Amino acid sequence: MVKFSKTLQKEAQTRRYAISFDADGWHVTEHADSRVVRDEVLTDWHRVERVRREFTIEMSGLRDEGWIERG
Repeated sequence: MVKFSKTLQKEAQTRRYAISFDADGWHVTEHADSRVVRDEVLTDWHRVERVRREFTIEMSGLRDEGWIERG
């Protein structure tokens, strides 16, 4: 089950952020173009909340630099 999924793009660059849940826990992934920046499974909801805040802050900065959110 996907709880959070955002993609931002600027020219040919892409950033993807996702948080999903299954029986193993919360899967947190971050990609910069085709490179995996973060890929981890968390079981503590407070850590998941912290990562989501980090994603939100980073995406806000990217938007300020002209990045656009894509479906």
